[in-house]
Amino acid sequence: MNKTLKRIIAIAVVASALLIAPWVYINLIKDDAPAALELEDNKASTDSTLATVTDVSGTWSVTTNGDSVVGYRAKEILFGQSTEGVGRTKSVTGDLTIADNSVTTASFTVDMTNLISDAAKRDAQFNGRIMDVDSYPTATFALTQPIVLPSNATSGEVVAAEATGSLTLRGTTKPVTFPIEAQLSGSTFTVVGSIKIVFDEWGIPEPGLPGISVDPDGLLEFSLEFSRNS
Repeated sequence: MNKTLKRIIAIAVVASALLIAPWVYINLIKDDAPAALELEDNKASTDSTLATVTDVSGTWSVTTNGDSVVGYRAKEILFGQSTEGVGRTKSVTGDLTIADNSVTTASFTVDMTNLISDAAKRDAQFNGRIMDVDSYPTATFALTQPIVLPSNATSGEVVAAEATGSLTLRGTTKPVTFPIEAQLSGSTFTVVGSIKIVFDEWGIPEPGLPGISVDPDGLLEFSLEFSRNS
């Protein structure tokens, strides 16, 4: 076998390995990405012993029991194989005020230094060049328009609404409007939703690396559980 043929075979073997290894990792080794946050998975307890709230007026805060989650979801292509990168944190605080059947104020803060995915290398990229959490350790949202609650907001049914406010990511603040779903259950309620983030519009560097491409946009996902302040 001449040297040229050996070289061609070697290149073919390496190329095959580069294609096969990601497929094996994604399909046989890597855990599936967490499912999207939904009320069915994250709603508050429906224990019949809890008192049902009939008047939601007042100030409500994000609970500290670990049931609130904020994170990101981005589609990735790893050497030709499709997968998703998902990172999440439970380090979120915030509160909102309800008056005259409307959410009149709301503000939230997320500790960006605590977002974790299933890959340490992805987390290192996220914390470093992508989101630069040393310089921008938090993300914030503040409601800028009241949210009028549906008439069945206290029924225990899933209700839909739209939220408008100012979102700050990586030091950039922009107006956003996005759909949300909420459900009252016992003496707490849960709100879920997602916001499309086009990376370039927020000054977020291209997340991709050699051999790994990422869609130019991703989702900021959240599931927040609230209880009324005493």
